Amino acid sequence: MGKALDGVKILDFTHVQSGPTCTQLLAWLGADVVKVERAGEGDITRGQLRDVPGVDSLYFTMLNGNKRSITIDARNPKGKKVLEALVKKCDVLVENFGPGALDRMGLTWEHINSLNPRMVVASVKGFGPGPYEDCKVYENVAQCAGGAASTTGFDDGPPLVTGAQIGDSGTGLHLALGIVAALYQRNTTGRGQRVLAAMQDGVLNLCRVKLRDQQRLERMGVMEEYPQYPNGKFGDAVPRAGNASGGGQPGWILKCKGWETDPNDYIYFITQAPVWEAICKTIGREEWLTDPRYATPKSRLPHLMEIFGQIEEWTKTKTKFEAMAILNEHDIPCGPILSMKEIAEEPSLRATGTVVEVDHPTRGKYLTVGMPIKMSDSPVEVTRSPLLGEHTDEVLAELGYTPSQIAELHAEKVV
Repeated sequence: MGKALDGVKILDFTHVQSGPTCTQLLAWLGADVVKVERAGEGDITRGQLRDVPGVDSLYFTMLNGNKRSITIDARNPKGKKVLEALVKKCDVLVENFGPGALDRMGLTWEHINSLNPRMVVASVKGFGPGPYEDCKVYENVAQCAGGAASTTGFDDGPPLVTGAQIGDSGTGLHLALGIVAALYQRNTTGRGQRVLAAMQDGVLNLCRVKLRDQQRLERMGVMEEYPQYPNGKFGDAVPRAGNASGGGQPGWILKCKGWETDPNDYIYFITQAPVWEAICKTIGREEWLTDPRYATPKSRLPHLMEIFGQIEEWTKTKTKFEAMAILNEHDIPCGPILSMKEIAEEPSLRATGTVVEVDHPTRGKYLTVGMPIKMSDSPVEVTRSPLLGEHTDEVLAELGYTPSQIAELHAEKVV
């Protein structure tokens, strides 16, 4: 069975996380991704956060599976000639260099377009056009500038960044969609185009409900589903809402049996209106059904923290998995707080390919994430990341270089 992106060739100038997330996703979908790296050094993450001395780090291996690696000295005229040959042969160039870096390499949009008018040039940048467009951005900066940090955490504490890499990996996912759309449009126009995904924009897209709430707050002055209601104060900006759900179905994180010794013995519990009767009966508070303070969703809003406190008295008598089993019998929405250890050891995630074990020639076996999108006619086999320059000779041969020419490039340290 074929792959969705069979035949698509990607020239990968990305490094660290945002760009490699994008190109790995395209590789999982079947594209041939050729990662261009500097000889002797490669992607900086090969050496960052190492857990095994002298081998590629998990940071690198988990972001660069299913790719090929070629090393080129782009400053050498012969190296630049190799790059130009790759531009002519590939469909997409992806980069997440600092502002202006690609131009300084001589690969301006105009030059690329003259070499290959069908090429899509895709970029991750920190900010789009505006006052900050020349600024360098990393994950946590993007979370702060995109609105996530100001709306995360508790009201009596500082802004918080999330462990989810919504700035880097989130923007890489956005860029992958833009690339696929540009390739689809090329079928009609015959032309490539530039695709930009700014990290600030990507984070804001993932925080759109908070932009929704900003407008609601300006109109109403309060937001009844936030924990600040009714006794707390609202300012002129969306406040941090703790573990509130951020939607029309109030939710909170509650302690479960064992929480005193295990920091993840908690459950997320949602007091969904259609199952309110089941909630009351399950936790033994049937009197709430006729109490006017709790009888309707609106009447419950001023008492949410009291309600969750009472529900927590019930959840503390059950493990998170026992509570899940009982609540799911009644279609009460809930979810366990799973640690990374629990996720790594969960058999169902292995069975679906969401977590994959890969064998690497120098570091041995390691776990990595698998393709998060499942397609019935495009199966994904997750393969290991390439060693530095592992496919240089192979790619050069595909470009038409003879063995003697390849040997000459090696001798001159061009590749």
